[in-house]
Amino acid sequence: MQLTRYTDFGLRVMMYLTQSDGRDMPVTIPEIAARFGVSRHHMVKVVHFLATQGWVSTTRGKGGGLRLARPAADYPVGDLVRALEHQGPLINCAEPPCALNGSCRLSGVLADSLQGFYDSLNRHSLADLVREPTRGAIVRLHRAA
Repeated sequence: MQLTRYTDFGLRVMMYLTQSDGRDMPVTIPEIAARFGVSRHHMVKVVHFLATQGWVSTTRGKGGGLRLARPAADYPVGDLVRALEHQGPLINCAEPPCALNGSCRLSGVLADSLQGFYDSLNRHSLADLVREPTRGAIVRLHRAA
């Protein structure tokens, strides 16, 4: 399985925000885009989604910015990935119509495997992702801001 760039960007934003407490200036979308070498346009879409999920709090205007809505330990990685991926079934037996539809076990096996993937990721939280040495790398990115 390969995750989309959208998911990659979403996880990067969430990880970056874990180290934003205590800063003089709030984190902004242009800042994150610059730190990760990603277009601002892409980051706007990702941050908008994260905000609609209630994962990121945003403040508009002068002095506005982004922060995590909850502590990093409250974000299971599998739940983040599942939502960011907008993942449906791995295969669609109806389109194009499959001659084995109703008699095939493939879709069930794939669904079980996908669930196992998310369950495995859910054994880790966002806080787990940003332990050292990742934490230090993110702190260095913040200092460059």
